[in-house]
Formats: sequence, structure tokens, C-alpha cells
Amino acid sequence: MSSAPSIGFSFSQALSAQAAKKVTPVIEPPVFKTTPTVQPPALSGSKALLAAENWQRGEVQLRCIEKWNETHDVVSFRFQGLTPVKFNFKPGQFITFKLDINGDKVYRSYTISSSPSRPFSLVVTVKKIAGGLVSNYLTESLNVGDDVTVTGPDGIFNLIDIEADKYLLLSAGCGVTPMHSMSRWLCDTTTDSDIAFVHSAKTVHDIMFADSMASMASRSPSFNLNYVLESDSNKQKLTAKHTSTGCEGGRLSLETLVKLVPDYQQRTVFVCGPEPYMAAVKLMLETAEFDMSQFNQESFGASSALGLKAALDSNPSTERFMLSIGDKQVELSGDQSLLDGIESAKLPMIAACRTGVCGACKCQVVSGTTVSSSKMALTAEEIAAGFVLACSTKMTSNVQLKM
Repeated sequence: MSSAPSIGFSFSQALSAQAAKKVTPVIEPPVFKTTPTVQPPALSGSKALLAAENWQRGEVQLRCIEKWNETHDVVSFRFQGLTPVKFNFKPGQFITFKLDINGDKVYRSYTISSSPSRPFSLVVTVKKIAGGLVSNYLTESLNVGDDVTVTGPDGIFNLIDIEADKYLLLSAGCGVTPMHSMSRWLCDTTTDSDIAFVHSAKTVHDIMFADSMASMASRSPSFNLNYVLESDSNKQKLTAKHTSTGCEGGRLSLETLVKLVPDYQQRTVFVCGPEPYMAAVKLMLETAEFDMSQFNQESFGASSALGLKAALDSNPSTERFMLSIGDKQVELSGDQSLLDGIESAKLPMIAACRTGVCGACKCQVVSGTTVSSSKMALTAEEIAAGFVLACSTKMTSNVQLKM
């Protein structure tokens, strides 16, 4: 093997070269120079991703690198950071999009459907809703190569804040998105996780992530995957393609649940879906005397908004209080929310759901007293530190707020 060529400065080579030239050296006075700092070459592609820092919380710029249809009315988007970043979040959490639609600033929260166990991209899945401003804008106008700004992650409906030994995941419609993230995380990181998953859909054609979910179930004997279809006329297409997947007709009932998951009483339950589905599942489990301390749910439904509004509107107050935020002061009635004051002061505040669910309008009460109709997006530590949800909190005294 030949020796590697020498690299850099060599005194012996320099002296030999000078002797060969027989040139009398001229002694110059010393010149002192500052050695420039050599910047490492910029990384690109896969190297940049591997060297990327973790994104754990805050605003981040994303670029859409892939877009595809999950079903006839559901679209998934894959994003990467404009600056390479590893996405670090809790499986089940959501991010909030900051959008400009027709000149208006619009915020909307969507659950992350990918898993932090695959951290180099972020997947968000959106169902197109008739008349839905944001869902139609994203599904029709956001394409590969487009950039978006998001903030987060948020949400206490996740596998880290809620611990379990045995899982029962119940979902319907787009409620499957956090469940897909949770399942992927468990299958990637703890291959023997005991998971029972029952997803409800209208038809075979409305099932999201069918291939991905079936692939996980086929590799893990402790992953029990089943579907409940309102119309099961084509269920053979599903069960024939995915032999490890079960399927029942009708709607989820206690009888069906017992058949599919006989030991459901010994599991920690995670539920997500439309409000009627959520209410029905909760009532079903309460009737079955399930330990509701093991019941956890996530929802962004309209009935929550109405319920919270009713709570804020109850006990009308004629008192007025001063809300202080930095150098700004706003006078509010006892019936107005902190969000009303923040927005009237024209201060930046993301309020994606306005129902006390998403947690995007989290802020800290430094002094004063308040009453809140929702704390569901806050941890016990945050509550102890004085954090509240601006959309669901009104004042009972003068308040100083930190955003």
C-alpha cells in the first residue's frame, strides 16, 4: 500500500526546495497577522438532518415536501424544517398553523399524525370539510414546495403525560390521527406494547392509514387491530388484504367492544373523534362501570365551544377590572375573557380553537385572581405556576398578565 501524500506545511520540504534553488534567503522583519477563524463547510442533505438540533417547542418554518390522499376527502402533508430540525414532541400532540387566507390571519390546530420516533419530518392529516375555511385552503392550495409557519407542540392528550401498561385506543373519523401517532411510537420504541385499537368509520373507503396500521399489527402479535363499519358491504376487501385485521358491522356498542377486546376493563382508554361519538363512548363505559380515572379523551368539537361559552356567560357581572400586559392596560367587564382584552389591545395571541381545548392561548397570571371554565390543556405544574387559557378565563380582580 502506498503511503498517503503529505498534507500541509513541512519544514524539511521547504528547506530542500530552497537549497535546490540556491537562493539566499532575505530576512524580513516579522509580520504579526491574525489567523482567520475557519468556518466548517455547511452541511446539506442527509448530513444536515443528522446534525440537526431538536425542535421541542416554539414557532418553526416548515416546507411541504410531500402531499397525498389518504381517502377521497382526507389529505396528508409531510413537512421538513426550512432549517434542518429533528421534531421532538409527545405522541398525540398537535401543532397550530399560522395562515394568511385572503388577507386575514387565521390560526388552526391539527394533530400530528406521524411519530417522534421518526423525527426528520412531520406529517399532518387534514379532512376536507364542506365550507371549512382552513381545511379547504390546505387541501386545495397548499402544495409541495410551499412554506408554512406553525407553533407548538401542545396538548396533554398524549402517551407521555398519560402513562399506561395496556392500551385501548378508540377513535372515529379524523380522531384516528393521534392514535396513529401513538401506535407508531409504541411499535417503534416498545415492540411488545399491549395495544387494542378499535376504529369506527362509515365505509371501507373512509378508513385512514389502513395500510400503515395493518403493517404495524401484522408485525406485532400484541397489537390487536379492529374496525367497526356502519356499512360493511365491502369489508371483505379489508380483511382479505389485511389478514391480521378484524372487522364488525354497525356502530360501536358494549357488546361489540366485549367481543373485540374482552379485557377492556383492565386497559387505559384513549378516545378521540366527533362529539356524538365521544359522548356515546363515555356513556357506554360509565354504564359498564369502567374505572373512569383510566378514561382520556381529546376533542375539538363545536359542542365544547358552546359549553364553554355558556360557562363564561353564566353569573353575569357588572364589575369592571383592569388587565395589565406589559405597558398596556385594558379595562374589561367581569364577563369578558382575557382573550377579549388581549385582542382589543392588539397584542399577538394565537387562539386556534377558542374553546379551551387546544391550549394555544396559554398565558401566565402574575398577580390578581381569575376564574377558568377550562384547564384541560394545562398540566398540574402549569396550573400551579399560574398559567391559564385566555379564551376560557375571566377576571375577578385587577390582573397582571405575562404572555
